[in-house]
Amino acid sequence: MTDFEHRLKALREAHEQLLARENKPVEGCGNGIYERYQYPILTAEHTPLEWRYDFSEQDNPYLMQRIMMNAVMNSGAIKLNGRYLLVCRVEGADRKSFFAVAESPNGIDHWRFWDEPITMPEAPTADGGVNPATNIYDMRLTQHEDGWIYGVFCAERHDDSQPGNLSAATATAGIARTRDLIRWERLPDLKSKSQQRNVVLHPEFVESKYAFYTRPQDGFIDTGSGGGIGWALVDDITHAEVKDEVIINARHYHTIQEVKNGEGPAPLKTAKGWLHLAHGVRGTADGLRYVLYMYMTALDDPTRVIAQPGGWFLVPEGQEYIGDVMNVAFSNGWIMDEDGRVLIYYATADTRMHVAVSSVDRLIDYCMNTPEDGLTTAASVATIKAMVRKNRK
Repeated sequence: MTDFEHRLKALREAHEQLLARENKPVEGCGNGIYERYQYPILTAEHTPLEWRYDFSEQDNPYLMQRIMMNAVMNSGAIKLNGRYLLVCRVEGADRKSFFAVAESPNGIDHWRFWDEPITMPEAPTADGGVNPATNIYDMRLTQHEDGWIYGVFCAERHDDSQPGNLSAATATAGIARTRDLIRWERLPDLKSKSQQRNVVLHPEFVESKYAFYTRPQDGFIDTGSGGGIGWALVDDITHAEVKDEVIINARHYHTIQEVKNGEGPAPLKTAKGWLHLAHGVRGTADGLRYVLYMYMTALDDPTRVIAQPGGWFLVPEGQEYIGDVMNVAFSNGWIMDEDGRVLIYYATADTRMHVAVSSVDRLIDYCMNTPEDGLTTAASVATIKAMVRKNRK
């Protein structure tokens, strides 16, 4: 066996050991709402070796990584034919993101990527051409009652109205559909008066129309006049256009969603209402802080908020805080099992993927019985004292 073959064998063994590693819940009291797990479930090192190395000794005698991977994050999630699947945002060292499917037998560990990344068709245009995107990422998966699985994601392009500014960008909601996560049909991007970065398709028809959770914003980064999580009904998803948009979950001063907020994955339908997982952003001296929060809406009216616990639901802890973009927790995928188990997939620091496990009953209890944000210090103190008095009894 040559030195090259020895090194390749060691590389494969180390990779297999990583993929086969068992993941266990973090020991301790926790918060009673969910259990976190010891290891990230997917990182750049989990990507297939075939994506990164040329295994030809003649062409790559030093066994160098020819294509480097930077991160695995912000993954849509679905349980399909008994299989736990994530459509991951994988980012290369060139800062281009692409989608790839990872599969697990139990939703917790032993994740393996499918052999090749997804080839996503470009967005079609009205004149029969295509509108290429420079970068696509952060897919939300919705298994819709029309029989299709939809992926809604951000399509990023340079803002050609500012030719001299290489950082100027535009964001639109790309839409694609599939039945197996292998073959994808690309539909025209969502048409909207404003830029849209975080758009989610509701899983059911509302008033015989497709319903979208939107996040209107004036610029690629700046929310501007955008007021929070919006709601829009669309007649034809093959030519989706936002005509009327209402804000159903607003931003508020000096809260976790002061700067901006956006829907995470598609909401879960329960006997008590729709469970929503969202992200909120506020400004700090160290930059923007992304956290996750929850709210519930009525079954008969998904726009009517019936519960919203105050404060954040999940934030980075320990090593989760460290990475490409510090102080970020983000989720656009979760799975509700038949037995009520809920698998919450979240990314930290724009670098890696994790899982937290809860249940429908616990999440409903958390939403319905956790005090809301009173929006002032006085209200917060009054809420704490009320619970102290209750506990004294």
